[in-house]
Amino acid sequence: MKKFSILAITAILSLSALTANAALIPRETAPMNATEEQIKTTENIIGDILDEVYNGTGYGMTSARANARIRNAVIAGQTNGYGYGILSAISQNALRIVRDMYLRPDYYNQLNEKLKVLLADLIVDVQNGKDYYMAYEEAQTLIYKSVNPSYNPAVDKVGDFCYWNIPAVDAAEFTVARKLLLDAKNGV
Repeated sequence: MKKFSILAITAILSLSALTANAALIPRETAPMNATEEQIKTTENIIGDILDEVYNGTGYGMTSARANARIRNAVIAGQTNGYGYGILSAISQNALRIVRDMYLRPDYYNQLNEKLKVLLADLIVDVQNGKDYYMAYEEAQTLIYKSVNPSYNPAVDKVGDFCYWNIPAVDAAEFTVARKLLLDAKNGV
């Protein structure tokens, strides 16, 4: 009985330490279809691992540990009914992008400044109530046009996506654009 009490207390303290000090998942890293509750569920499972990535730990080992932890939580029924597919996608996106931000902080700062200017009108529109998803689609077009001014989604983004003729753009630009638009939507 004493062993069980000590084990239970240790588990409770471990869980409270996990959620109390765990890093938050940047909302701009989550898949577009992820809900806030799914993101919070993932944070509760992998927050401490995300902390490690914020502090410089590499992606490979943290990715494997996060996937194992999510899989175990799903099997144990500790995910509020959410499945491995969405929770793993939220986790992997967050780990990969946070690692990229850690490795290229100056680049992300430059993108932030560049996209604040490029997307200024859209940011104001979202602050004034424009639909975030529509604004994000327009932001993608503006980003592509900043690389290739002749880009036209009505012509270049037709048919099966493997035939789309879109300019090569670093995915970090879309992440930063999502952050700027989400901040505008949330009044940050």
